[in-house]
Amino acid sequence: MDGIDSARGIRVLTDPTRLRILELIRASPDGRALVGRLATELGLRQPTVSHHVKTLLDEGVLERAPEGRQVWYSIAPDAADRVDELVPTDAAAPASDDVLERVASDLSARFAGVFSPETVERYVRESHDLLAERAGITRHLPSLTSAFAADRLAALAHQDAPHGAEPPEVLFVCVQNAGRSQIAAAILRQLAGDRVRVRTAGSEPASAVKSTIVQALDEIGVPIGGEFPKPLTDEVVRASDVVITMGCGDACPIYPGRRYLDWELDDPAGFPLARVREIRDDIEGRVRALLDELGVNAA
Repeated sequence: MDGIDSARGIRVLTDPTRLRILELIRASPDGRALVGRLATELGLRQPTVSHHVKTLLDEGVLERAPEGRQVWYSIAPDAADRVDELVPTDAAAPASDDVLERVASDLSARFAGVFSPETVERYVRESHDLLAERAGITRHLPSLTSAFAADRLAALAHQDAPHGAEPPEVLFVCVQNAGRSQIAAAILRQLAGDRVRVRTAGSEPASAVKSTIVQALDEIGVPIGGEFPKPLTDEVVRASDVVITMGCGDACPIYPGRRYLDWELDDPAGFPLARVREIRDDIEGRVRALLDELGVNAA
């Protein structure tokens, strides 16, 4: 369908929460679900899930069917094939060549005039392998490959631009890219909007963002968005004005003209939610101080 083939449609389907919503709906006995049930399954607040469901509905991915006071949601027939490509039934299977070629075609159109189709395809296939082999990602690998490749290409396009000419770019790096760096990035995005470009990476990335991280951020109204653990790659470091490391030692390469900071923070992995909240609040204070240093007013 046209909506899902659009650039916005591709971004809609690279959000892990929306992918999980689609997976839960598809796995329901009758192929439909209520927002309240989805919220319970996901461990998120109902308004948060409603927002994601509305986005999928507006994009034509879901259909809405009121029954009395209840509203059921199901995958739109016209979107079923595209959803099956991005949310395969066998979540552990790698993306097929046909899917990777489609992702490369979509991104070639997006980066037309910037990179050749051959370059885009190389980054798509390399990104797929990095996520599968280094991060061990098996769930939603095709759509996450698309998001990871797109971000790397955007960084590559920007890395030779004069720093300071555009909004500052900040890279958060921790070990697993599933806790501290994700908290910092999410809060910075929430406070700065498009006035700062934010990326994250991990020296030894995990396969998914920790559920306690998503919950701790959701409690203060900060969405995790389409973020997921990503391996640290050269082009995202080169594109950054500020690189902030958190417990990953000297894994990050050093390039002239970049500012490097190290934030000493406990890794929230395995901690109870109460301790994760304390780490979250500590990170928020550091992020607000960083915004002041960058001359960017917090929202």
